[in-house]
This record gives sequence, C-alpha cells and structure tokens, in this order.
Amino acid sequence: MIKIINASEVPQSLFQPRVITGSSGENVHEKVLAYLNRVKADGDKALHEIDAELFEQGFQQSKPESFLIPKDTLKAAADDLKKNNPELYEAVSHSFDLALTFAKKQRECFSDFEVELEPGLITGQKTIPVETAGLYVPAGRFPLFSSLVMCAAPAKAAGCSETVLCTPSRPAPDGTSRPYADESIMATAWICGVDKVFALGGAQSVAAMAYGTESVPKCSVIAGPGNKYVTDAKKSVFGDVGIDFIAGPTEAFVIADETAKPAWVAADMLAQAEHDPDAMAILVTFTKGFAEQVSAEIEKQLAKLPTAKTARVSIDNNGLIIIADSLEQAAFIANNKAPEHLEIAMDAGEKRDTLIKLTHNYGTLFIGHEAAEVLGDYAAGLNHILPTSGAAKFTGGLAVRHFLKTVTTLRTENNADGSYKDGVLHSINTAATLGDTEGLAGHAAAARIRKA
Repeated sequence: MIKIINASEVPQSLFQPRVITGSSGENVHEKVLAYLNRVKADGDKALHEIDAELFEQGFQQSKPESFLIPKDTLKAAADDLKKNNPELYEAVSHSFDLALTFAKKQRECFSDFEVELEPGLITGQKTIPVETAGLYVPAGRFPLFSSLVMCAAPAKAAGCSETVLCTPSRPAPDGTSRPYADESIMATAWICGVDKVFALGGAQSVAAMAYGTESVPKCSVIAGPGNKYVTDAKKSVFGDVGIDFIAGPTEAFVIADETAKPAWVAADMLAQAEHDPDAMAILVTFTKGFAEQVSAEIEKQLAKLPTAKTARVSIDNNGLIIIADSLEQAAFIANNKAPEHLEIAMDAGEKRDTLIKLTHNYGTLFIGHEAAEVLGDYAAGLNHILPTSGAAKFTGGLAVRHFLKTVTTLRTENNADGSYKDGVLHSINTAATLGDTEGLAGHAAAARIRKA
C-alpha cells in the first residue's frame, strides 16, 4: 500500500540522489574497471574472452563469433516486423518520425554566426556535429527498442557522419554463432538508419565504443540507458569520450488537484512503477480525500496489471502521496526533488499557470490531464532519456546538443592601407598588458610582436 503523508512529514531522503551502484558486497566499479582495462589493452580479443566468461556464468545468452550484425540481417528483421506486426512497424516508424522532427527543430537553435565586436575584431561561432555517435540500448527483461529511437533521432538530426549501436547479443534462430540481437531492436535500428549495429552489451561494449577495437569504431559520444555496469562504465570513460549523463532509477512526480481523474493519476504512477523495483512514483495533492481515491485506484489497477510483481515493490517501497497545503508548497517539493518526469494534472486556468511558473527543475513537464507521461515515452517527439536523481537541477534530457560541439573563431580585418583597425590594436594592447601582469612574458611578446 502506498504511503500517504503530510508535506511536513516529507523525509529529506526524498531529495537525495538515488543512483543504484550494486547489491551489498558487490564492487561494481572494480569489475567495470577490469573490463575497461582489458578491452583498452586487447580489443576484440578481450571482448570475445569476456563474452565467453559471461556466457559460462549464465549472464549472457550467446557468444557470437563476431560482433557486427550484417545489414541484410537488420533489413530482414524490419521486413519480418512489417509483415508479421504491421501495427508495431508503423508505431516505431511514427515514433522515429516525431522524434526526428523534434530533434531537427532543436538543431535549428544552434546557428553559426560572426560578429564584429570592435572595428576589425571579428569573432564567430560554429556548431559542428561529432563524427561518430555511440548508442547503447539494453535488452534485459524489456528490450528497450523505443530508447533506440530516442538515441538515434538526435544523432541523425545533429548530422553525425556515423551512428554505432551496441546492444546485447541473442542466439541466432538458425542455431549458428553468427552475430544476432533482439529482433525488435534490430528492426528499429534499420528503421532509424543506424549505420553499424554490434551484438555486444555490458560495460565491455562501452569500453569498445570509448577506445575502439579492431571491429568497433571509436566513438566521440556515448548515449543511452543501461544497467549499473553500463552506467558505471559510462561514468568511468567520461573524459576519454563524451557521454549524455549518469542516470539512476526512473521517476514520476504528479501534482494533481480534484479536477484530475484518480484512475488516470494512478495509471500514470503505475506506468512508472512497473519499470523497476527501484522506480519512484510520487503524487502531491491537496486533500486527503483525493489522496485516498488515488491510493484505492492504485490497488484496484495493480490487481489486474501483468507487471504487478515489479510495480508492487516499487509502490510499496518508494511510492508516496504527499498532501500539500498550497501550490507554493507543492512546487517547492517538486523543485527540490527535480524529478525526471513532472505532470501537472489540473484543468487549464490560474492554478495550473501558477504551478508552471513556480516549477523549474524537471526533465520534461507534462501539462494537463491528457498530456500523459507515456506519450512522452513513445509518441510525442520528446526524448524519454532524461535526468534522474536530482540531475534535472543542472541538465536536461538527451537532445541534439549532446551530439554537437560549439566552437569559436577569430579573424581580423585591417584598414585599406594595411594598418590595424582600432579594435585589433586595442585587443593587442590589452593582451600585452594582461600577459605582463600575469607574469607570462611570452604571451605579452606574442601580442607586441604584431605591432613591430
């Protein structure tokens, strides 16, 4: 049963980071570092050795003879999906079209420019896509092919010259040791136009993309969700390669008043809870009566939910309904939690507008009863790979910007007679003065030599 508390009883632990690093006695980081060092030193040889070890230990379903999945295998998976499940094929295609359109709109915000700050002193900005985008998609209990859509769309919109996907291997249906992966992920990779797909998962795949091997290209950025090993690996290779961000367990935070439908609110909370036992679903409302209605609906829907086993643990251990005294108090709690998903389930009007203005820490904001979080997950163009564990206080979700780099330029222009324009001369004199003052004589000299 979900807990119902007053706002004055909210524990400070609610606002602490919730990155899950491993079970008691398990040193995830130590294991990850060992994998990273092996792959960095021995490339594909290490990848095959690690695959064999994990297969023997029962942690991996297959050990393919090579990693690159041929393009015709990807196309065959997409053709089979289109033939056998046209509704799903259309849904994946629609989701990608929306995500790509939204990401292209984001790309338009990153414009190149030049500006003359002072006469003759011309500065500029260029926005350049990274060359190779590394994407990771897990394939555990729920193969997250929708997350591939979310990774591929911004990389494609950015204009990366190559997109590389790593995803855990699966046994080939013909019984051979050829490289193979989850069929829905392979089909989605074809639909999204991913350039290279590798049947390779776990921390070792992050190492392969970060450092490059004989078969896996070295990537400029690695993005995508993963388990604790993948997450730790991304954190460990950051600096050698760019990453999107470090994510913890998923979160949904709903602010609802009595204009909301308890059944809808409960459904949205359970949709988050079914992800993982560590997932967190929180409701802030304003009356005990509405809180109890939502609690009853959660129990009613759990009784029929196929994923109830997981959702029940999440709701009982991490779920919470908070009764707030005011809109300001509700917003204060939300901003301090900085949730991955924030829903404002209220009728349009002054109260909802006030909350929109008061809240500012979230991955994505869903406004109104019909703007369900699940639409953001799948079919609204928005990216569903979002910051968790309070990271929304300083970053947003995966976006086209993660596959772009903003660089700057400087050039100068002289007068028609070849003399320096005033702005260039001013800059030379300023640079020389600052160099002298900092004790960097070479800097000052490099400026003054241009006046000689």
